[in-house]
Amino acid sequence: MNTMILGLDKKKTIKIANDLNVLLANFQVYYQSLRGLHWNIKGKNFFELHVKFEEFYNDSQLKIDMIAERILTLQAKPLHTFEEYTALAKVPVAKNMSNDIEAVELIVNSLSELIAIERVILDNSGDANDEGTNSMMSDFIAEQEKTIWMMNAWLGK
Repeated sequence: MNTMILGLDKKKTIKIANDLNVLLANFQVYYQSLRGLHWNIKGKNFFELHVKFEEFYNDSQLKIDMIAERILTLQAKPLHTFEEYTALAKVPVAKNMSNDIEAVELIVNSLSELIAIERVILDNSGDANDEGTNSMMSDFIAEQEKTIWMMNAWLGK
C-alpha cells in the first residue's frame, strides 16, 4: 500500500488537501462577494472602490485556480459546486451591499477569516514538509495582511 504522495506522508497530505478545499470554498464565496461589491458600490468613493474591488476579484480568481491546482497536485479533487462552497463558508457574504465603509469592513473581515484558515494550512503543511503548499500559504498571508493594513488605513483605523 502506497503511504506517500509526492514524497509526503499520505495521511498528512489528505488532511492538507481537505483544508485547501475549505480555503477554496471560502475564496469562492469571497470572490462572489467582491463581484457584488464591484457592481453595487455607490457614493462619492464609487470610482476608487469600483476599480479596487475589480482588482481584488481578479486576484481572488487567480488564487482560486492556484488552490484548486494545488489540491489536484496533492492527488485530491477540488470542490466545485456552490452547495459545497456555502456549506464550508466562514467568510461573510455581501448581499445587496452598496455602502463604501461597510464594503471595506467586509473585505477586512473576509481577509481575516481567510488568513485564519491559511494559518492552519501553513501549520499542517509545515508539519508535513509540504513546501509547495507552505510557500503558497506564506505568500497569500503576507499579501492579505498588507491589504488589511491598507483597507484599515482607508477606514481611518
